[in-house]
Amino acid sequence: QVQLAESGGGLVQAGGSLRLSCVASGRTFSNYAMGWFRQTPGQEREFVAAISWSGLSTRYADSVKGRFTISRDNAKNTVYLQMNSLKPEDTAVYYCATDRNYRTTRVSSTPDYWGQGTQVTVSS
Repeated sequence: QVQLAESGGGLVQAGGSLRLSCVASGRTFSNYAMGWFRQTPGQEREFVAAISWSGLSTRYADSVKGRFTISRDNAKNTVYLQMNSLKPEDTAVYYCATDRNYRTTRVSSTPDYWGQGTQVTVSS
C-alpha cells in the first residue's frame, strides 16, 4: 500500500522560506510522478507543483512559478517543495500526492494517493 508522509510545515513571516518533504513507501518511488497540492478552509484543493518520474520535467501553478521549486531524491524516496518569497496567500495545508500510473510526466488532477498534509502559515 502506498503511503505518503509530509513534514516541514510551520509558521514563517512573509518573504521567508520553508522546505517541505514527503517520504513515500509501498512501491518503487522512482517509477512515479509526484505532486504537491494545497487547500485552505472552504476552498477546493489546488495544484501547486509536480515532477515527472524521471525528474526531468516539472510543472508549477502560475501563482507559485519562480518562487517554489519541486525536486526529488530517489535514493531517499523523497520529494521536496522548496518555497521562497512566501506570501500570506500561500497559507494552506500542503499535501503530497501521486497516481497509480507508471512512469508519467505529470500527476493527474485527482491523484490516487494523498498524504495527511502539513500546515504552512505565512504571517504578514
